[in-house]
Amino acid sequence: MTPRLAVTRKVKLRLFAAGYCKHPEWITIRGGGVAAIRIPALFACIEHPEAGILLWDTGYADRFLTETEKLPNRLYRAVTPVWIRSEDNAVRQLASVGIAPEQVKGIIISHFHADHIAGLKDFPAASFYYTQEAYEGVRLLRGIAAVRKAFLPGLLPADFVQRSRIIPPARRIDPPVNDPFPDAMDVLGDGSLLAVGLPGHAAGQIGLLLSTQQQDYLLCADAVWSSAAYREHRPPHPLAGLMMESKRQYDQSLERLVRLHREFPALRIIPSHCPEVWENRVNGGSE
Repeated sequence: MTPRLAVTRKVKLRLFAAGYCKHPEWITIRGGGVAAIRIPALFACIEHPEAGILLWDTGYADRFLTETEKLPNRLYRAVTPVWIRSEDNAVRQLASVGIAPEQVKGIIISHFHADHIAGLKDFPAASFYYTQEAYEGVRLLRGIAAVRKAFLPGLLPADFVQRSRIIPPARRIDPPVNDPFPDAMDVLGDGSLLAVGLPGHAAGQIGLLLSTQQQDYLLCADAVWSSAAYREHRPPHPLAGLMMESKRQYDQSLERLVRLHREFPALRIIPSHCPEVWENRVNGGSE
């Protein structure tokens, strides 16, 4: 039987990048070079036939620079040098393709690291979708404890909780017997956007499975930092484990992506920080 995925509705997808940071490549992938590389902060715009415009994360925003001007948040920027211009903000890039901030009806948050949530305040009409575990992992953190988890509380809108829509727990979505995601979480309840648990890098981190008319996608957040990692089974340097919520869970999520790529080679896996994706696919074009 030919493997099939459980996604039951098609959407449109556009990929963008909102800023980037720099790290030596050898930290991000085994066998990487010693030079620092540009690591983009990708986000996605999803056009749903009924729910309208949704985002997958937001990347950086220049608000990140404001939030990290003083200690202890300044330590974040010292460890992770960031480049972001106002015109790179998600809200400005979307406006350039005709999407106003008020048109964004929802933002699916893969996890609560600052490079994924820095633009939340720019979208006043959006509901926020995330797992309870992801939010509980950072909800009470402040000061240096928050910085150590790459979380900046000031990036969350004042009405964040009121606008939140917790993604329901995993349930079987009646997939074919050989579907690879029997544990998927149905974000909107219509089978169009399926969240998949990919923990380790951060508590409660999810990936997002979706289909366009041309392609099946898994937006895998930070389960890997490059496409080469899952294609060639190359984990990051052990030093990167110091920044992870759980090295054991990270390794399990990486193994899952490696198996998915081997068993479903047509599935396009998109890491949120992959330079290859940035160079070859990020142009705001629709699929």
